[in-house]
Amino acid sequence: MPGRTVVTIGNFDGAHLGHQALIRAARQAAGDAGRVVAMVFDPHPATVLRPDAVPARLTSLSQRTRLLTDLGVDEVVPLAPTPELLGTCPESFITRVSERLRPAAIVEGPDFRFGRDRAGDVRLLEELGRRLGFEATIVPPAQAVLSDHSIVTVSSSLVRWMLEHGRVADALRLLGRPYEVQGEVRRGDQRGRLLGVPTVNLFPETILPADGVYFGHASDPQGQWLPAAINVGAAPTFAGGKRRCEAHLIDGHWPLDTYGWMCAVRFEGFLRNEMRFDGVEAVRRQIGRDIDRSRDLLARHALAS
Repeated sequence: MPGRTVVTIGNFDGAHLGHQALIRAARQAAGDAGRVVAMVFDPHPATVLRPDAVPARLTSLSQRTRLLTDLGVDEVVPLAPTPELLGTCPESFITRVSERLRPAAIVEGPDFRFGRDRAGDVRLLEELGRRLGFEATIVPPAQAVLSDHSIVTVSSSLVRWMLEHGRVADALRLLGRPYEVQGEVRRGDQRGRLLGVPTVNLFPETILPADGVYFGHASDPQGQWLPAAINVGAAPTFAGGKRRCEAHLIDGHWPLDTYGWMCAVRFEGFLRNEMRFDGVEAVRRQIGRDIDRSRDLLARHALAS
């Protein structure tokens, strides 16, 4: 099947296990000589359709492009959710896709909706495929087993719920990898340095997990991943703090007074809730315990993997 183009359309926020199943099916349908094209809505269509209920972002467009490419997508085509595009009737929307890309197949999940008022469904997609000359491939939803042994259907909204409740280990099970945020390193209040635990301060555009202390990895200016203890919150022991992500290297050192570079942080497990302490010395002792636990848990994870 040389030269086959296979298309998949969606938001793909998070590039979770369900999205990965779509890409695998598209890659298989395209064959080694074909190409897979992901048409990606960015920002989320809700920014136009329901601006008061826009879901928090799990990934920026650049993150999604990298993740989808790593999964086997050959080309990512951004789709801006303009009123004109979202107001297109379902038949015209798919006809435009067909005329533009000439797909041999369009791969989607069973809940795929498209066109004005989300009136198009997979049944219509199959009918349009017969008319326009492409195969409509419908991939069953992906499922995952959580840490409490419950079996769930993977979705971006469920990943968000897990993060909002600090359940980063379960978010990992839905994503197939640790949840990652990235942002420019900015100058903070330097309290970590005074406490003997210097941190980098990030204010990412994507969703942060619930306030608390986590363990995971952070990237240095050279892009090397290093073990880290991570705090999310506004440091309630100190008045006037802004909510942020702070990462401390467990057995390393950040370059001092170096700002403006992009750092990424991966959340691999939860340690404790954020809390207010009775003075600086109490904070210092607890941070020491957090770092020791992070080092131990990351070592266990490394052995298990």
